[in-house]
Amino acid sequence: MQSSEARRSRKALAELINFVTRGAAHTEGARAGLRSGRLRLVREDGTVRKTDARVFRLALSQGLIEVKTQGDDKLSCRVTPEGRAALRRWLADPGSAFQNQHRLLVARSDPDHGQLQVNQAESPLAALARIKGRGGGLFLEPSQVEAGERLRVDFTRAQLQPSLGQRWEPVRAGRQPGFAGGAAELTDTAMSARTRVETALADVGPELAGVLIDICCFLKGLAEVERERQWPARSAKLMLRTALAALARHYARPKRRSGASTAPRHQSDAQNSL
Repeated sequence: MQSSEARRSRKALAELINFVTRGAAHTEGARAGLRSGRLRLVREDGTVRKTDARVFRLALSQGLIEVKTQGDDKLSCRVTPEGRAALRRWLADPGSAFQNQHRLLVARSDPDHGQLQVNQAESPLAALARIKGRGGGLFLEPSQVEAGERLRVDFTRAQLQPSLGQRWEPVRAGRQPGFAGGAAELTDTAMSARTRVETALADVGPELAGVLIDICCFLKGLAEVERERQWPARSAKLMLRTALAALARHYARPKRRSGASTAPRHQSDAQNSL
């Protein structure tokens, strides 16, 4: 049984990691904040959060965040793979007060499994789904958001969890080094989900599969994807929309009958949707 102090500490850590997961942040007046015990964090999107300096130091000591010095009195921080994994464990814990406060479960209809529950609070697509495009309409169509969430559900069921620090690229079921759960260890449900993931990504094509996995499945922020892939600013959002459009078309197509051609159709030109 966890003590109330331990639960409060974990909740505070989870709130800090959840904030930084949605975009790298920097401190303003780091020295004064550390002395006073309160740090002011400003995220890339302009969102501000005040956090206890002791919680910040604890997250740093446990390797949940990493910091870099910027100038004389400014620190930049971002979540580490260990921090992201810890946040997922906390969100999955039924007894977690943080989970009860921050999760937002919605029902999704899946042709293969019926009704599914998706936690929108941890999905980058939930925020993008509310953004308006230049013409005033939604930046992402509902079918594109549904496609991304459906891929995430299958990815989770397929037990495709990479080793820490390993970059994911399109999967081949049962033959991917560094992943938990080889083909011999998987249940029929997991193998079916893995096959669906592989088929969907093959249909989308290698040019767009990576951004789908990064954002829909690994729940990385747009700025983090741009930094890791060395893309121009604001390009990840446009590439994601192109990839989701291709994924939605894949899911919308009637299933092929046994023996029919299964040659994947690739999305080769992302510029049409940019």
